[in-house]
Amino acid sequence: MKVLILGIGNAQIDAVNYCKAAGYEVYGCSYTNVEKGIPLLDHFEMINILDMDRVLEYTKRENIDIIYSVGSDIAMPTVSYVSEKLGLPHFVSFDTAKICNSKELMREALGPDFKGNVPYVVADKVEDLSVYHDFPGIIKPVDSQGQRGVYRVDSIEEAKARFAQSVSHSKKGKVILEKYLDGQEVSVNAYMVDGEMKFGLVSDRISFSEFPGGIIKEHYLPSSFSEEIQNKTLDLSRRVANKLNIQNGPCYFQIKITDGEPYLVEVTPRLDGCHMWRLIRHYNGIDLMDTLFKHLLNNEIAEDAFCPSHEAKAVRTVFMCQPPETAFKKESDYPDALEVCWYYDEGESVRKMNGYMEKCGYRMETC
Repeated sequence: MKVLILGIGNAQIDAVNYCKAAGYEVYGCSYTNVEKGIPLLDHFEMINILDMDRVLEYTKRENIDIIYSVGSDIAMPTVSYVSEKLGLPHFVSFDTAKICNSKELMREALGPDFKGNVPYVVADKVEDLSVYHDFPGIIKPVDSQGQRGVYRVDSIEEAKARFAQSVSHSKKGKVILEKYLDGQEVSVNAYMVDGEMKFGLVSDRISFSEFPGGIIKEHYLPSSFSEEIQNKTLDLSRRVANKLNIQNGPCYFQIKITDGEPYLVEVTPRLDGCHMWRLIRHYNGIDLMDTLFKHLLNNEIAEDAFCPSHEAKAVRTVFMCQPPETAFKKESDYPDALEVCWYYDEGESVRKMNGYMEKCGYRMETC
């Protein structure tokens, strides 16, 4: 069995390790040849994963059986495009992958009357912002991932002043200005089977309050919100998945709870980039990584795939972070943690990703 993983960074290493342990022959592509996961691969090709036709050619040449990625928004349209062209197993259509990869297309596809959507305007030039009046707002590139180019703005003048910085991170040359949601963030990790949400779990998502854009700091399970609000949040997630035609496979939602109501921030048809599948496994024993690859390869879901294997226990993920372009220094070995992972070796320069505070590793622990 030959598996091609797109992107070989820290988020994708989880998938690479799973596939290697399962005995698959693992291939990988990335625009750079310095990613941490490359030494783990059986075969590597330096290809920009945004170049769909080059990835298609490589997949065909190497007789790849499945192509997939985790933790990367930009990979998913390529995954679906290549899989559709070659008749390989896949979870979502190319159209759905494109919609989820674009904040503009996502808001448009949900529509103004969709409960849980927010007011917004899309602009490719600064004058286009003038029609927006619902402040405070948040301005961000329509098609970047992570927190690059994301700013809170409290007036149209401030939005226009931030336009150039935000649009510089957009490949399409567009920004989206939408209503700023004041409230606690939560995440939903879900799994769809033939249009039904067979699994959904709400977790609390703690961000750095001093930086814009929701830069992640910690994840907590179980959520501290009431059962009523969690049910509303799962209902929103279910409706979004159905509206965007996410019929099968894992999906991940970032949501804000404002005045007791959930509002969608982002959705993506993949496992998240924060290793939440690992935290969920510590929490109740459910293994979403194992389920997705068996589902993808065999089109089968085990009867007990979403049944906890042990009593749930309170757990959290804490990201160890440092400012970009500083020399990495390990804080501690955290001997009491459930698991610890470092993204850098001592003294390595921390790469600039969001530009404020970069993830250098994580620990998972009981709480």
